Amino acid sequence: MIAQIRPSQLAAWLESVKEFGSPAVLDVREPCELQMASIKAEGFELITIPMGVIPARLHELNPSQPLACLCHHGARSMQVAYFLKARGFNHLANIAGGINAWSAEVDPTVPRY
Repeated sequence: MIAQIRPSQLAAWLESVKEFGSPAVLDVREPCELQMASIKAEGFELITIPMGVIPARLHELNPSQPLACLCHHGARSMQVAYFLKARGFNHLANIAGGINAWSAEVDPTVPRY
């Protein structure tokens, strides 16, 4: 099962998976979306790989590293989380509501689009 966490719950999830390795947020939005709005990596590594190139760049990800997937609203990131789960990644979460919810719950300075 892939955990569904709200942006406001990310810190607790990161803490809960530290025993498995240094956790990261995998932002799967397109480069143009990243230019419009991005999160600050505070207490975690931020990895940015667009959803469409995840298969070709899978070798850049560590299957044992805990990953919380992020997109605009949570649908693309959930698809990526299922894709990674099917390829042996074990410690996954989907950030439900995506960066849109991040702006509302965590950092209102992050633009909404």
